[in-house]
Amino acid sequence: MQLAKQWVLVTGGARGLGAAITRALAREGAGVIINYHQSAAAAQSLARELGPRAIALQADVTDAAAVRELVRQAREATGEPINAVVNNALAQFKFDGDARPKLGDIAWERFAQQIEGAVKGALNTMQALLPDMRAQGFGRIVNVGTNLFQNPVVPYHDYTAAKAALLSLTRTAAGDLGPDGVTVNMVSGGLLRTTDASSATPEAVFDLIAGLTPLRRVTTPAEFADAVLFFLSPWARAVTGQNLVVDGGLVKD
Repeated sequence: MQLAKQWVLVTGGARGLGAAITRALAREGAGVIINYHQSAAAAQSLARELGPRAIALQADVTDAAAVRELVRQAREATGEPINAVVNNALAQFKFDGDARPKLGDIAWERFAQQIEGAVKGALNTMQALLPDMRAQGFGRIVNVGTNLFQNPVVPYHDYTAAKAALLSLTRTAAGDLGPDGVTVNMVSGGLLRTTDASSATPEAVFDLIAGLTPLRRVTTPAEFADAVLFFLSPWARAVTGQNLVVDGGLVKD
């Protein structure tokens, strides 16, 4: 299905990387459901900016009932089913380098928070959307990951563990849903210049990462967003269960 015919749910779609993905989808003519948790003003402003095929809807993605209600509201507003989801929502987190908790001090509650946001949030959206996707014989699910579980240059233990679990869910879901015409893939970035989450990163770290990449620069949210669009497009119709690393060539596997 062409992007311009799709309605795509972007979780955490009002700010940072999510806003870049939302804008990229709107640029290609897709309808976008901009999910937000607490960023109502940003979501509504972005929806106004993008026009009638952008709708801002609130839901905490870790709440399954709230996600089902979001899907109901979207169907009521558009008269059409949601065809795809980008699971981008991030539980509260800062990429703050040396200020991160070390292994000897980190509490399990931090792991639980990240797993709830990444894995439970994605599970909730997939389960809420699956009936319509099966009825259409079509669906696209893209999960946002990280290159840190392949190249843990900074050991963000909780965040990285949650994203690694999300990759596992991506691959098992791909096998489960493939017969229904639903693809499930992951796009994994490294440090992005710049999002709300990476705003606490020292400039020296941006420079270091840039120097290690073949492109000699840090990936932008807009560049990452374009890779997400690939998995939503007809060009990726035979691709599922994959993890595409978009980090300027820093990670090779």
